[in-house]
Amino acid sequence: MSTENIQHSSLPTQRLLGKVALITGGATGIGESIARLFHKHGAKVCIVDVQDDLGDKLLKTLVANSDAESACFIHGDVTLEDDISNAVDFTVKRFGTLDILINNAGLSGAPCPDIRNNSLSEFETVFNVNVKGAFLGMKHAARVMIPAKKGSIVSLCSVGGVVGGVGPHAYVGSKHAVLGLTRSVAAELGQHGIRVNCVSPYAVATNLALAHLPEDERTEGVVAGFRSFAAANANLKGVELTVDDVANAVLFLASDESRYVSGDNLMVDGGFTCTNHSFKVFR
Repeated sequence: MSTENIQHSSLPTQRLLGKVALITGGATGIGESIARLFHKHGAKVCIVDVQDDLGDKLLKTLVANSDAESACFIHGDVTLEDDISNAVDFTVKRFGTLDILINNAGLSGAPCPDIRNNSLSEFETVFNVNVKGAFLGMKHAARVMIPAKKGSIVSLCSVGGVVGGVGPHAYVGSKHAVLGLTRSVAAELGQHGIRVNCVSPYAVATNLALAHLPEDERTEGVVAGFRSFAAANANLKGVELTVDDVANAVLFLASDESRYVSGDNLMVDGGFTCTNHSFKVFR
């Protein structure tokens, strides 16, 4: 058998067949794309979100042409430990186990170029969702995964978790914390056969990225402007980063194809963070 045939025969058509995944913030944006992709690849999916209407709408589309028992939705606030504990228990009761946790829920916070004007309450809100939410997800997923001696936890980080100056202070600080938390928890849970990783995308035009804008300004023109800004400052030209690109990276880390990858931060940034943009003037 040729090398080419070996490579093709080793790729499953459904890369998460038989797996059970819990996705926080899964009703919209990147989380929605992850939920759809995981379901397409054979996973049983539980979506956790505070947006009940959008969560129910997504659930209906997922099960429309498949097994009605292949997906579920539960209301949950990632900053509340009881909600996350309940979501994990709900998933296990519904599907029998938990193989994959995706910590996707997040906030960006409003832009504030002067730290003297930063609101402490908003700073705490962003950290509560982005960091506390990821911590609670890891903690309660571990309850199920440690006895099973297996599992994959993937958190959504950001280019703001690697470099400064690319977002509000609370957001950038929280994403640095998510990366540190990922590495710390990977060091512990690796002893139980559990992998812990994160994915750091460049700018994607989602509601999270546009959250600081008033809803009546979130027009197609504003979205186009955001995309133009992202493209102008990107390192990799000619390719627009989409939610599906991020979801594909998460799929890889959630699947057995990355079975010896842990403590990693997979950059989906087109080389943005490995480039010194201050030298652009010399090119």
